[in-house]
Amino acid sequence: MDAGSFNSPSKSQSRNPLQEQLLQRRNSRENFDRFIPNRSAMDFDFAHYMLTEGRKGKENPLASSPAKEAYQKQLAEVFNMNRTRILAFKNKPPTPVELVPHEMSSFLPQSKPIKPRRHIPQSSEKTLDAPDILDDFYLNLLDWGSSNVLSIALGNTLYLWDATDGSTTELMTIDDENGPITSVRWAPDGRHIAIGLNNADVQLWDTVANRKLRTLQGGHRARVGSLDWNNHILTTGAMDGLIINNDVRVRSHIIETYRGHHREVCGLKWSASGQQLASGGNDNLLYIWDRSVASSNSPTQWLHRLEDHTAAVKALAWCPFQGNLLASGGGRGDECIKFWNTHTGACLNSVDTGSQVCSLLWNTNERELLSSHGFTQNQLTLWKYPSMVKIAELTGHTSRVLFMAQSPDGCTVASAAADETLRFWNVFGNPEVAKPTSKTNSEPFSNINRIR
Repeated sequence: MDAGSFNSPSKSQSRNPLQEQLLQRRNSRENFDRFIPNRSAMDFDFAHYMLTEGRKGKENPLASSPAKEAYQKQLAEVFNMNRTRILAFKNKPPTPVELVPHEMSSFLPQSKPIKPRRHIPQSSEKTLDAPDILDDFYLNLLDWGSSNVLSIALGNTLYLWDATDGSTTELMTIDDENGPITSVRWAPDGRHIAIGLNNADVQLWDTVANRKLRTLQGGHRARVGSLDWNNHILTTGAMDGLIINNDVRVRSHIIETYRGHHREVCGLKWSASGQQLASGGNDNLLYIWDRSVASSNSPTQWLHRLEDHTAAVKALAWCPFQGNLLASGGGRGDECIKFWNTHTGACLNSVDTGSQVCSLLWNTNERELLSSHGFTQNQLTLWKYPSMVKIAELTGHTSRVLFMAQSPDGCTVASAAADETLRFWNVFGNPEVAKPTSKTNSEPFSNINRIR
């Protein structure tokens, strides 16, 4: 082996860490610390002038003459004397190119404009007297029909308030022996209305003809405090714990009976699809009944029995933009709003509101939920969904806000409270596009006139 090969490291021999570090630093300086001028981006005529004549004029201004001043002015026009740099290290950025001609820009998808923040009035826009309204958490005495007529039960009398012209009419008055009125619910056609009574009967009225069509009897044994429609099926819930589906087109109107609650049924809501029914009771239970999965052996078996609430469940609201999402509210011993996946029965979220939850309404134009409350603030609270951040709190009622109803266009909310006032709130703003009122077929109710 010769000396040269002995002194030089072999290929397999590795460098020590210090050598590696020094090598990396040297490579780093070579790659990043040297600034190499770019000749293609330099103006050599301007550079020569600035290094010779241009600097002389600035250093000795007295040596300038009229001829030199004229010459420098001419150079300034050619070379742009405001420049100070002689060396250029990179090319100038290229001139922007219009990829799409201006006349074709209208065919490109436009970005969505930022929606301005909606103003939410903090006070009601209208207040009406509601004397003799019952201060009863378990009843449902207010509803707003698709024909823009509001119905409210005050004691034994049902009044109709036409939101179009502001007129009020008295539809019916029940005698003390059978009253008071314990629930009201408009049919989908906005003409017929169901009225639940304290004597366990349910009356059906034609509000245009101003006459009673029939009375549903024999199903319940106690007052009917909750009602809801599913096309021609009227579902009734009562203090006896029973839920009954009534086909109003036939004489033998009772077609199904749901048994699960063992105390008063105070909340009833069908989903938009008409397949699932949510029921809440004074037994702190929430049931989901599903018509599509009911077996032939047990057609009225519940789909989910939910026990998370610790007080009466009256407030129920199906989400308008997600068919299997249900919001429910608990009474004074619970004070929570809960959200449910009604396909699985899972509780998605629970929010402690700090006060009794009397009713719930979804905003049909935005992802928002409105709740009305009892003790202790008697307010309406607007929530952003799903974050459940408070957007606004509407105050004005001096007693618990027991009932809420939403106008057909989804913008205005009416609230009735134990302080015997009916207030109107422009809480949901104005819809972006006015939706034409759908003409509901009233044919299912035509047979009522022939039933005695």
